[in-house]
Formats: sequence, structure tokens, C-alpha cells
Amino acid sequence: MIDLTALASLRAVAAEGSVVGAADALGFTPSAVSQQVKRLERQTGVALLERVGRGVMLTDHGRQLVAAGARLLADLEEVEAGLHRRTGTVAGHLRLTAFSTAMRGLVAPVVRALCAAHPDLTVSLTEREPWETVDLVATGRSDLGVVHRWGDLSIAVPDHLQATVVAHDVADVIVHAGHPLAGRARVSPRDLLDEGWIATPENTICRQWLTRMYDGTGRVPRIVHQAMEFESHLALARAGLGIALVPRLGRAPLGEDLVAVPAHDPVPTRDVIAVHRRSQAESPAVRAVLEGLAAASLPLSG
Repeated sequence: MIDLTALASLRAVAAEGSVVGAADALGFTPSAVSQQVKRLERQTGVALLERVGRGVMLTDHGRQLVAAGARLLADLEEVEAGLHRRTGTVAGHLRLTAFSTAMRGLVAPVVRALCAAHPDLTVSLTEREPWETVDLVATGRSDLGVVHRWGDLSIAVPDHLQATVVAHDVADVIVHAGHPLAGRARVSPRDLLDEGWIATPENTICRQWLTRMYDGTGRVPRIVHQAMEFESHLALARAGLGIALVPRLGRAPLGEDLVAVPAHDPVPTRDVIAVHRRSQAESPAVRAVLEGLAAASLPLSG
């Protein structure tokens, strides 16, 4: 009989590309993961990993087992979710992954309330970028993810995942209180052509959206500073070093030194989306989290 825990470990090795990476993702030691894979090799009678330099890679047998095992684990997950639905109990352990502003402004208070209401539910939280989050949920290393999608910029979600929009978030142009734009009721990209922007690095979703805002102006935003976190954007804007496009979700109070100016044409709006495997659709715990996120988002959406 194939050990399902060992099968999950092999799938993690395939997803992470190494035993160490799999151990990190699963919360095991590398030695424990190696032992589980060896146990799986004894059970199947075939080699599943082979050494390549200092690392390992899956053999053909290993890849075949991971592909077939993914279906088996999904079926088992669906059976388990159905059993939990029949009892109606919100219980068990959920791994939830989210982007930083959602973690601060949405996930943390929702998880606190859910765990207080359901003592048999535990949740572990991880902060990642949206595309990493989708991959973690798709490969079974996280149970539920919270990602964002700006305007018509899509984020690829595999067919075996279900996506639910739980909130709509708006970003404002943040300027120093002494900036000429601070007194404006609203601004458009044409009002910002010569401004110096504080932005996230290239190839991030937020940077792509900022660039897309300038479509039709014949220009691209002039980036003077780059920082990954919006908290850093606010600090740099507070120092008068540029302007920034910062979402309202999870945004710290601006204080007297900063002003949020609404933008239009287009209005910078992003969908906040929860993703989970379809095999978990009947899970009371997953449903409780989705309902909690949507309910907490009502003031934000309004």
C-alpha cells in the first residue's frame, strides 16, 4: 500500500526541485523527507529519485507516480472535504498564503475572528507574491491563497483551482502635503507625465499596472525609486522623494505629511481573489474563510 504522506513528500520534491525545498514547504526536516521517499521506493519497488550533481531529480517512474498521485490525493481531499461538510464542523488545519497588504488589512483580522469562533480550526499564514501563491495552492503546498488582479491584467489560474473575488481595492496617488497636486480633487495619468514615481520592481503586477495606466499618453511613467513594499513607498513619498500609487487595503495612516489623491481615467482598481483547489470546495473550513474574507471586505468594496 502506497503511503500517502510519502506520496505528498515526493510531490513536494517535484514542485520545489529539491529535498531541502520540499522540507521547507512541508515543515519537515530534509532527513524526514528523504526517509519518506525511500519508504515509497520500497513500497513501489522502483527508483523515484536520482542524483544529479549535488541535487536530485525525479526518475521517469517518479514523474509518473507524481502525476497519478496528484489525482489520488485530490480524490482523497474531496472525500475528506465531503465528510467534514456532512458534520458541518469548521475544524482542521488550513495553510493560507496571501500578498502583503491583504495579510495586513484583510487576512489577519479574519483569521483571528475565525479561530476565536471555531476552536478546532488552526490556520498557518505565509506571505508570498500572487504568482507564487497560485503555484503553492496548485501543487498542494498551501490550501487557500489570496491574490490580486489589476484591471485587465490577468493572473493565470490552473483549471483545477477555483477562484472567488472577495473584494475590490482602489489605489490612490500618494503625494507629499507640500506637492502641487496635493490640493487636487483627482488626477489622471496626463496630469502625472513629468512626475517621478516610487514603484515596485519591473515584472511585478503593480508595476505592470502603473505602466498600463499611461497607455494612450505616448509616455511611460518615470521611475526614480524602486521598493518592494508599499510601506517603503509611503516613507519615500513622506521624504518628498517622489509620488506613489498605493492601494487602500492594508495602507497605514498617512498622517499630516501625505495626501491621497484619487486617480481616474482609469481608476486604478484591483480584484482581491481567493483561490483553492476544487477538491476542497465542500470543506467547511475553506468556506468559512471565504465567507469571512468577503464579509470583512464589504466596507472596503463600498
